[in-house]
Amino acid sequence: MKGLRYQLKSVLHDRFCLMTFLLPIVAAAALNFVGAIDFTALGELHFGFLKGKLPTQTVTWLEQYGTVTAYSTMEKLADAIIEPSTNLIGVEADGNGIKTILSGDELDIFRQTADTLPDLYEHRNTARQTEVHILDRPDIMAGFQNMFIAVTLIVAMFMGCTFNAMNMISEKEDGVALVNEILPMTHSQYIMQKLFVGFICGCLSSIITVCICFRLSLQSAALMLALIALSAFVSALTGLFIGRASNGLMAGVVYIKIVMLLFMAVPILSFLLGINHALLSAVLCLVPSQAAFEGIMDLAAGSRTTAVKDIFILLAHCIGWFLLYIVLSVRQRKKA
Repeated sequence: MKGLRYQLKSVLHDRFCLMTFLLPIVAAAALNFVGAIDFTALGELHFGFLKGKLPTQTVTWLEQYGTVTAYSTMEKLADAIIEPSTNLIGVEADGNGIKTILSGDELDIFRQTADTLPDLYEHRNTARQTEVHILDRPDIMAGFQNMFIAVTLIVAMFMGCTFNAMNMISEKEDGVALVNEILPMTHSQYIMQKLFVGFICGCLSSIITVCICFRLSLQSAALMLALIALSAFVSALTGLFIGRASNGLMAGVVYIKIVMLLFMAVPILSFLLGINHALLSAVLCLVPSQAAFEGIMDLAAGSRTTAVKDIFILLAHCIGWFLLYIVLSVRQRKKA
């Protein structure tokens, strides 16, 4: 128990470990705040016209499609159209029809609207007789927000890797590792202490992140807790491997960056590319974070089927990596 207290005190005095612990929590709070902002207003149409130069019925017709603003002079209208921060479409009369004015820096959707608007106005009487079906516009940001939350949660889950690796490297540089070798402590006790510290820190950071970002049912929360526990255990094991392999702080930082980049890049690319091939998906699951990512996205979508499969994949990772570490440790002790 005293050994665990010492390990926890060592982590609390390490600013790098504290930063990595708090970073996912801060990112989760920021994503939760951004998710509460309504972005639908950014896609609304905005029209401008010169006051007194456009028929009232035309202004009324434009108001059906967006916000209409009247400008007192042509200079003010031109300035509003040219303003880079807006996508204002200028409208002026053209005989019995209308024509649009653009600055050229608008998004494609607004340029297409401006090109279509005169023809739509010309056939407005015919359009009234057409039956209109309004479809729900898909929320594109919702899927990406879930992806960002899942990646943030993966970072929190696999922070135990940083805790263990940095702790072991610091002990090597400070000479504490030599002291540990002559203490009345078995090698298995030393391993369990390191695993416990990384596991607890990773779980705690992940649980706080989940509480900020998700509102899960009891069953989904239980599955999420299983994903967190298994991922944190794999992360703690990875930290032990890095700590053993690193001869110094710089080498350890490089190894940590490579591992974290791999853990984050594989699930992100798999999601963005929409990989559904069975064999390729199985290969990607060799990276533990891929299974964790799939399980999180499944629970975020309200399903639980994929999450159960991913829990067994992570369980296999835990057993496999733990046995590998034990075998390597036994061989090293025999050589010593």
